[in-house]
Amino acid sequence: MLVEISKIGKQEAAVVSSLDIAETFGKEHKNVLKDIRELNCSDEFRLLNFEQSNYLNEQNHKQPLYYLTRDGFTILAMGYTGEKAMRFKEAYIKQFNAMERALRGKLVEREKGIAVRNSLTKALQQSTENDRMHGHAYSTYTNCIYKVLFGMNASQLREHFKISKKDSLRDCFSAEELSMVQSMERMISGLVDCGWGYEQIKTFILENNVKKIA
Repeated sequence: MLVEISKIGKQEAAVVSSLDIAETFGKEHKNVLKDIRELNCSDEFRLLNFEQSNYLNEQNHKQPLYYLTRDGFTILAMGYTGEKAMRFKEAYIKQFNAMERALRGKLVEREKGIAVRNSLTKALQQSTENDRMHGHAYSTYTNCIYKVLFGMNASQLREHFKISKKDSLRDCFSAEELSMVQSMERMISGLVDCGWGYEQIKTFILENNVKKIA
């Protein structure tokens, strides 16, 4: 069983896939899809709690699946009865609780991160760094942070997470990873305010933060 954080529409939510439900409850996936499509719920409820997607099967053919929120799963699983089914439903609910706690923590870090990014942007604008880097100081420092923390720059991380430039990379980070990024941004903001340049800061964070983060 696997409950994960994904997007339903434009909002992140704790979700489970119809594939996982089929495997857990010992049902054929086509029957789970049929159950979902035949649910007599409102269009509004369906839009908020079921996200149609697809996956590649063993023959590399694209096949349909759904991602379900806790409410979507609850409505679907109401029809699955028996002692074994009840144990599975209880286990799913525990996983939803854990993922929703993680999502709340992530949202808190994202909110905190706005002020931190604004502070770093302001520090760079007030220094000579932004002019020297032709307006690309923030992205340059951000790439440096990502390389130190994750071993990849922004472009490589987008490839890793399979997202486009239009998508927010930080949506892919956990609450802990967001906190680490923000700690690094706060430190760099202070060093820029003290008149440090990029090479100085890069050397400093490479020498002083890798071991601590690892």
